[in-house]
Amino acid sequence: MDLSKIENDLISEIKLESVQAKVYLLITCYGKMSPVKIAEKLKISEEVAKKASRDLMTLGAFIDISETEFEAMHPRFTAINMYRKLCERENRSFGRNKIVDNIGVILEKPYDDARTK
Repeated sequence: MDLSKIENDLISEIKLESVQAKVYLLITCYGKMSPVKIAEKLKISEEVAKKASRDLMTLGAFIDISETEFEAMHPRFTAINMYRKLCERENRSFGRNKIVDNIGVILEKPYDDARTK
């Protein structure tokens, strides 16, 4: 699977920052993680990992399952949730976006695989 294409789609269609897209893909594909673990895997600071994860919560992609761990919601819902929130922020009408729909479809299998180890 080409995660760089999905990362680019998250940046262009949902307007995530690059680090937010990377964190979203990491947790979606590998399961819940702490900011420390995110920072290790992505070679970023713990503070950057924490901020990106909190931002993703605000955008409707993550839930905090404890003080120290973040988890992604199902990608079919999160991609559309993030796109809907973008439309609200930009005062434009929300409608179907095939690229956003495909993000959820493509990420569904790695999401499920990561949670049924």
